[in-house]
Amino acid sequence: MEHPNMHQLDFDFELAPEISPKPTPKHFKKAQSDFVLDFMDCLSSPIIVYPSAWQDAVPKQVLDNITLARLLTQMQGERMASLTEVVAYMMPRTFESPMPGEWANIYTWCGLQFAKTFKNAGQIGAMMEIAPKQLSDYELTLLKRLRLWIYDKRREALKQKMKADTSISKPSSAESPRQEGLFGNSEAT
Repeated sequence: MEHPNMHQLDFDFELAPEISPKPTPKHFKKAQSDFVLDFMDCLSSPIIVYPSAWQDAVPKQVLDNITLARLLTQMQGERMASLTEVVAYMMPRTFESPMPGEWANIYTWCGLQFAKTFKNAGQIGAMMEIAPKQLSDYELTLLKRLRLWIYDKRREALKQKMKADTSISKPSSAESPRQEGLFGNSEAT
């Protein structure tokens, strides 16, 4: 032994080294396209609001913060709409008629979370007085379902928009200009 103070113990564990499978190119391309779609979703998906005569009444401050809220939600690994989007969706509905108690709790709680996230000091004080401290399990379930529904509708709208954009950008063969039309008449006059 070279080192007299060191002893090597053999516990007779024979473990084969764990080899992780290499990602297939197809898997890698899917992960890449998912990332691109998720990023485009955060930045350019339409904002889903409750269809109502009041849908234009959502404050600009809420609408301006939706992109950032989407990015924050995406970074947290949640594949659902942000709480800010829930506020934007529910706001026109609150102007229509009174809501059941659990939905009023969800709306005010989401509004408080929006105020805390975007540091709206004037709103935080008012929201703290009316919003519940926490939601019940039933209310959390309703909120999760709504967030998933908004997320799915948002993604569907983005995919439809992307399909429409690609069909517009690809001219059909009948619409493509002919070469002689580009360079004028090639015959000498």
